[in-house]
Amino acid sequence: MSREQRAKIDALLCQPRPAGPRSVEEIRAGFRALMAQMNVPSEIHTRTTTLGLRPAVLVEPTDTPRGGTILYFHGGGFVFGSPQTAMSLTANLVTRTGFRAFSLDYRLAPEHPFPAAIDDTLSAYRALLDSGEDPSAIVFAGDSAGGGLTVTTCLAARDAGLPLPAAIVAFSPGLDATRSGESMDTKAGIDPIFTRDGLEYTGAMYLAGQDPHQPLLSPAILADLTGFPPMLLQAGGNEMILDDSTRLAARARDAGVDVILDITADVPHVFQSFTGLLDEADQALDRAAHFLSQHLHGNAP
Repeated sequence: MSREQRAKIDALLCQPRPAGPRSVEEIRAGFRALMAQMNVPSEIHTRTTTLGLRPAVLVEPTDTPRGGTILYFHGGGFVFGSPQTAMSLTANLVTRTGFRAFSLDYRLAPEHPFPAAIDDTLSAYRALLDSGEDPSAIVFAGDSAGGGLTVTTCLAARDAGLPLPAAIVAFSPGLDATRSGESMDTKAGIDPIFTRDGLEYTGAMYLAGQDPHQPLLSPAILADLTGFPPMLLQAGGNEMILDDSTRLAARARDAGVDVILDITADVPHVFQSFTGLLDEADQALDRAAHFLSQHLHGNAP
């Protein structure tokens, strides 16, 4: 990582923000504007479809897709974001692997608080299974809050008696609604995106008064991961929720789950979005694509 690359990213992320809490509409608009600056590969086809009860975007490579499906969950603190804001990540996984991806437009808080997002992601996974897709041909992937959904959707699927997907890839996952990780304090002031107040502001919209001390909200400290598929957790060394990944990786290891904890130093939350701007972003996506190719097995769609 060159200092020039990092300086450009910090300048992009540290633009002046209005004082005081922003409205939900302002947060959503600001995130759309930020993510519209990310690089999206041109070698894809996209179309809107439905998966379960929710809209989704099907992303396919321009060449004939390989057998296998990525079910992608976008980030945004459960309050903002969409398949469009995550397109740089989804499209890069598709072009690097040759697999198709469904990026789900799950319901957002505060209009639809916990557990609406998990209900939607589980419904989407069930729809893939009901369509005849083999679970060994499906992987969950996601970033930030969507990275957390890769784990909690697996928990919900296991509780529902469904077979689990072939693997999980999570970019900077949010896995602890209690905000009890040490990195919440040790990375404060270093993280160019998050503050504790900001995380608690949007977090309260999703919680809507629910106790965060439950596995579907804080799997990093409470989930039983027995029987989980192989996991790749990627995080940046400068993010306040870094310990969400480190603690989940420890729980996975203790449960006998194959887990790779992949931490890149001196980069921010969901640094993988900055393809073409940050060398480490492209390298991390290459590693994620290699992991997917190792674990996805199935028939052509």
